[in-house]
This record gives sequence, structure tokens and C-alpha cells, in this order.
Amino acid sequence: MRFLFKTDYNQDIRLAKHGGHTFWYSLLGVLLVAAPWLIQEYWLAQLTFVLIYAIVGLGLMLLAGFTGLFSLGHAAFLGVGAYTQAIMVNAGVPFPIALACAGLLSAAVGMVVGLPALRVKGIYLGMATLAFGFIVEEAMARWESMTGGNSGLMVTPPSLFGWELDSSNEFYFLCLVITVASTLAIVNLMRSSTGRAFVAIRDSEISAQSMGINLARYKTTSFALSAALAGIGGALYAHQIQFLSPDQFSLLQSVDLLLMVVIGGLGSIHGAFLGALFIIVMPQLIAVGKDFLPAVIGEAAGIKGVVYGMVLIAIVLFEPMGLYGRWLKIRAYFQLFPFYRKGMFKRQKSFQKSDRLK
Repeated sequence: MRFLFKTDYNQDIRLAKHGGHTFWYSLLGVLLVAAPWLIQEYWLAQLTFVLIYAIVGLGLMLLAGFTGLFSLGHAAFLGVGAYTQAIMVNAGVPFPIALACAGLLSAAVGMVVGLPALRVKGIYLGMATLAFGFIVEEAMARWESMTGGNSGLMVTPPSLFGWELDSSNEFYFLCLVITVASTLAIVNLMRSSTGRAFVAIRDSEISAQSMGINLARYKTTSFALSAALAGIGGALYAHQIQFLSPDQFSLLQSVDLLLMVVIGGLGSIHGAFLGALFIIVMPQLIAVGKDFLPAVIGEAAGIKGVVYGMVLIAIVLFEPMGLYGRWLKIRAYFQLFPFYRKGMFKRQKSFQKSDRLK
């Protein structure tokens, strides 16, 4: 078991808390860099999707996990970023400028959508974002002169300072760099006063307001930053699939994104990556598992939805902290063995009086 004795303030704000963090994250970085030479091209493409969804998951985690705001229309921000990137790149705009515009436009749209968050919350905020998602999807289908409508829109490969990134290896490294930069940005944001204000709003809006936190400003900022990351992820998503259509950014996509952060673990940056890994790997496992099931079950429609529903129910009932919460318990078990107590992580049943009245 490891004990940390902190004698300096810099130790508390250091990204790597101890040598173990440095070792394991360095090893992970080496494996990610060497991935194009270690795995097949198909699995490299799936790993690229994991990185893209992780960027979107970081944005949704910032909104739902750290600020406590509910969104059922996050696929709309993904679509705004994807179509902005596709239109600008097809028009000859350099990739970095198009990527920045995709993020900024999505952030601007997020600020507009964030306005209802100032007056409503909970399921009502979810309904407002759901309506926004339907509006954006319909706009993508109707604005044929820009988006191509239901016929779709082809996306040209990205070009970086005259260098055409047309191979899967080159685009993977581009996604890896952007994912690492986005992760470091979110980690540092959560250590700042803005990040602490987000968490205070999530825990109790009344308490946060009594401490002088401007709810309107920070809620709008959270929506904007979350939408910006979703837009950046959408821009990379457009180049990865190379073809866009409005049905790719439907309600089902928004539900998948919400499932991603819930199953990964709300309120943790690691949860965004674990959730993205789940969203990409689970369909592969379901496809493999169909071969071992009876034909009546394996060929039935909707088996993916059934599996997702069962996993979600299991997470809600037995592990509300998601996959990352389960990992924390496994790690604590081995660190404390043989002194691990069975009821150490038992869910609390006592609440404050103010919480019971909600």
C-alpha cells in the first residue's frame, strides 16, 4: 500500500501524484505511439474511433459529470462540428483553420443552447436539448445546398501545411495528439477556479450561489466548452468516416454518447476513455458472440439494444460510479489485501434533510 506525504503545495497540483502514475502513463503513451506497428489496420481504425469518441466524451463529462447538466442532444454539436469541417475543407480551407472554426461554431451554438439551462434543470433541460437535437438534424437534412441533405456529403482528407494526411497511420497520430491536448486541457481546467465552480454547481446550486459563483456565466461556459470539444471530435469524425449524412447525428447517437459517460463513470476523466472503449468494443464483442448463440437469438433484430440496456441496468444497480469506479475498488482490494473490508465501499443510505426534501 502506498502512502503519500505532501510537504509542498506543488505536490498537490502535480499531474503525476507519484512514480507509479509516471510509469504507467508513460507505458501507455509508448504503446499508443507504437500501435500502428503492433496491431492490424482494422483495429487501428477502431482505436482512432476510440480517441475521437474520447474527445467528445471529455466534453460531455465536463457538462454532465462535473457540472451536473443533463443533455440529450449532444450529437447535434457533433454534427455541427462535422459539417463545418467538411464544408470548409472541401472549399480549400486549411485543416487547422477549419478545425478551429468547427470548435468555435459548436461553442457558439452551445452557448445558445445553454441559455435554457439558466431556468430549467433535470429532465426539463434534457427535453430542451433533445428538441435542439431534432432541430439540428432536420436543418442538416433540409439545407441541401450546404450539407447535401439526405444524399450525404463527401469529405476530403485533411491537409496539414501542405502535407496530405491520407493514410490511416498519419490520421491516427493526428487524433492522438489532439486527444492528449484535449485531455491535458480538461485536467488543468478542473484544477482551476472555473473547474471548482463547475463541481460546486453540480453538488449544490444554492450553496454555489451563496459562495458568489455566477450560475448563469458558469453554466453557459460549461455548455460552450462541452460543445467545442464535441465539435472538434465531430471534425475528426468527419475525416475518419469520409462521408456525412444527417441520420448519423440522430437521437440514438446522443443516447450512445450519454451511455458512454454513464457506463465509463460520471465525474472522472478516466471514465470518458473507458466509456469510449466500451462504445467501440462492445459491438465487436456482440458480433463475435452471435456465432455462439442459437440462430433465433443471434439473428434477432435489436440484440445490441438489449445488451446495452442490460449493461446500463447493471451499472446503475451495482456500480453507479461506472467502469472506473469498479477499477478503483479492484485496485483498493489489492492495495489493502489482506486488510480489505467487505463493506468499505457500501453505498450510504443516510442523507441530509435538505436532500430528502428534493
